[in-house]
Amino acid sequence: MNTSARRRERVEFILGDLSRRYLPGGELRDGSTALAKIASTTEDPFQVLISTILSQRTRDEMTEKASAQLFARYGTPAAIAAAPLAELVRLIRPVGFYNQKAGQIRKVSQALLDRHGGSVPRTYEALLELPQVGPKTANCVLVYGYGEPRIPVDTHVHRVSNRLGLVTTKSPEATEPALMRIVPKEWWLHVNELFIRFGKDLCKPIGPRCEACSFTSFCRHYRTVVSKRGRARTARRRPSRR
Repeated sequence: MNTSARRRERVEFILGDLSRRYLPGGELRDGSTALAKIASTTEDPFQVLISTILSQRTRDEMTEKASAQLFARYGTPAAIAAAPLAELVRLIRPVGFYNQKAGQIRKVSQALLDRHGGSVPRTYEALLELPQVGPKTANCVLVYGYGEPRIPVDTHVHRVSNRLGLVTTKSPEATEPALMRIVPKEWWLHVNELFIRFGKDLCKPIGPRCEACSFTSFCRHYRTVVSKRGRARTARRRPSRR
């Protein structure tokens, strides 16, 4: 088996395993990330866009709380664009950097009104032209707002992809196209949800739970870091020969 075929087989195994673990119903919106929950209740690309901006450097539960408070009062681009800034700050206070984000969501709401008649564009290129929208946010809108196959890459997806040895990249921006080259398109909708949940549950930034993982036989991080560390500890405990 050549390297390309082996990598494809490995990707299929990883995604199949994670899908059985985290999405037993086989549906993207059965997920438990904040964006999946918001998408399952609203199916509104605008609310997905705003929630994605709110989610940056913020825990999911805080994103959900702030989004619920905000959309209960202001649920459209026109409403947020016209809302008093202090009121937006108050409503989204559960998230990190709420002062900056209040201005950001008002700015992007006004841009939607000015450029797109209040609708959220459904192409990657048009989304990137909006203020405060980068590759991850654009892809989240496409996946969770429109059901379009893309691969949003945040720190969890970047970390998991590199630890498992699927890619060798230095940034989430570089990880996105690398994953799109090796992951079959039929899986693109699910990669973000599955890798985020795996990254929070087992493959944590600090103290990954390798003992509960199905991928240690080929995981690059396990082979080069965890196993090496274990061998070093064993060697230190071994009595010296005289």
